[in-house]
Amino acid sequence: MAVTMNDVARAAGVSLKTVSNVINNYEFIRPETKQRVLDAIDQLGYETNLTARSLRSGKTNMIGLVLADLNVPYYAELASDIMKAAWAKGYRVLVEQSGNQADHERAALQGQFRSLTDGLLFIPLGLDADQIIQAAGQKPLVLLGEYVQDPRLDMVLIQNHEAAAAVTTHLLAGGRRRIAVLGANDGDTSGSGGLRLQGYRAALAAAGVEYDPELVIPCGWRRDGGADAVGRLLESGTEFDAVFGLNDAVALGALHELLVRGRKVPEDIAVAGFDDIDEARFASPSLTTVAPGRTEIAERAVELLIKRIERKGNAVDVEQPEAAFALRVRQSAPGDVTVEG
Repeated sequence: MAVTMNDVARAAGVSLKTVSNVINNYEFIRPETKQRVLDAIDQLGYETNLTARSLRSGKTNMIGLVLADLNVPYYAELASDIMKAAWAKGYRVLVEQSGNQADHERAALQGQFRSLTDGLLFIPLGLDADQIIQAAGQKPLVLLGEYVQDPRLDMVLIQNHEAAAAVTTHLLAGGRRRIAVLGANDGDTSGSGGLRLQGYRAALAAAGVEYDPELVIPCGWRRDGGADAVGRLLESGTEFDAVFGLNDAVALGALHELLVRGRKVPEDIAVAGFDDIDEARFASPSLTTVAPGRTEIAERAVELLIKRIERKGNAVDVEQPEAAFALRVRQSAPGDVTVEG
């Protein structure tokens, strides 16, 4: 026989109304009472009827997360942080992978996935701002990432330019002057890659080091992309004494390829990345990288989205907060510099 709310109420020693208030995330409940109810729900295996509750309240207490690919370590770890932040606020998260496809992104904005959620966290790579606004409808939407930046849209941002400049400055301070950048195209100015390339160029200029487009190597933001890029660079005969991968997956692929080809890291070539994924700490040597404030990004994005969902306050102005970053100096590019922003 299915477990009912009455069963939960009896097990927790509270009224049926209290159980209902906990399930619907009513805020004026004593923490100890709420915990007893949640414990009883877990122990009994009670499952709420989300469809019925949604019809009554107009809410599902679910938020959607649309991202490109959970195989990208940063996205997987960000998704985990978002789920934790949402759970703490009484919301669950539905995740959809877009595969960088505009049609898939549009379907997530308009289709059944959207109808199951009260609001959406969205990392767009295929649609531009006008297309997003046209497809999004009236449900709340908060963007993550920097591919699309528009004053009409709520979003939580990474300090890409400043953080990339900090990594580059750290490599320069270690005596490196031929710093290869993996994962960008010469001339990129927008999106995460373009902003990080601009930060790199700004740091070179501040140090009086000439920018060399031959050191900017395009590649996919994956481990195999980084390995292939550094392999091509070595085979070209271009001199370089450091590698800056525009994400950690690229940097880790480059690190592996350098070691396979007999280059010592950091003695011959220093390596740095961006994202501070968990794997960076356990690489050998461990990877110097930027921590872009992933937990803060998740918490602020969830908080902003729920504020829009619940219409708390009278604020109607678009919000675009930036998360703080920190430079994590490790074995692949050692030094004494500590940078936060």
